[in-house]
Amino acid sequence: MRKYVIMGVQGSGKGTQSALLADDLDLVHISVGDIFRWHVKHHTKLGAQVRRLVAAGELVGDDLVEDVVKDRLQLHDWNYGFIIDGFPRNRRQAEFFLESYDLDGVIHLDLPDDEVRRRVLARRLCSRCGMDYNLIAHRPEVEGRCDVCGGNLVTREDDTPDALARRLADYHSKIDPVVELFKRKEYVMTIDARADKATVQRAIRTRFNLPPYLPSDARLSG
Repeated sequence: MRKYVIMGVQGSGKGTQSALLADDLDLVHISVGDIFRWHVKHHTKLGAQVRRLVAAGELVGDDLVEDVVKDRLQLHDWNYGFIIDGFPRNRRQAEFFLESYDLDGVIHLDLPDDEVRRRVLARRLCSRCGMDYNLIAHRPEVEGRCDVCGGNLVTREDDTPDALARRLADYHSKIDPVVELFKRKEYVMTIDARADKATVQRAIRTRFNLPPYLPSDARLSG
């Protein structure tokens, strides 16, 4: 059983890299952001609370994140392990995690703030089906329209320059100390996240002695 934490500022590719690892290694990808987005989309009580915070330009509180993660991990559907994205968010949570779970490692995706701004402000979301786009790496065939359902592409409510500046400040004040704590425990491998997704994935696997990464087209041809 493998258990990993993946950390990195918004736009560093945590979701993409987690999905590649999860698919190949039969891990459960636990994304705090995806959990909250599901609740917002399905108009749950938690979703309404998150939507109010986002609309006000505020961040979801650490205690709420902690409760969501604990509930998710208690499902125990991760027979072969998990990779968790978006947690822990402070030193107390990190210490709890180290005491409660025998981690195999922490993947730290390092990305400069200037590149974060470039990537995040280019993101778009289909207002109908929820498909993610990035105008840098994944442009739709028809500008402003989803390739899947034809819905309008919109900017996420929290993808504004002011909101991003707040998130970056919050990230560095809270998460940098968490990364340092994990480093002292010798769990952390820092990966340069500026490269393309395949290069980053190969670097992760090399550093953690995992099976080599073969893109889906290479597997089919082999």
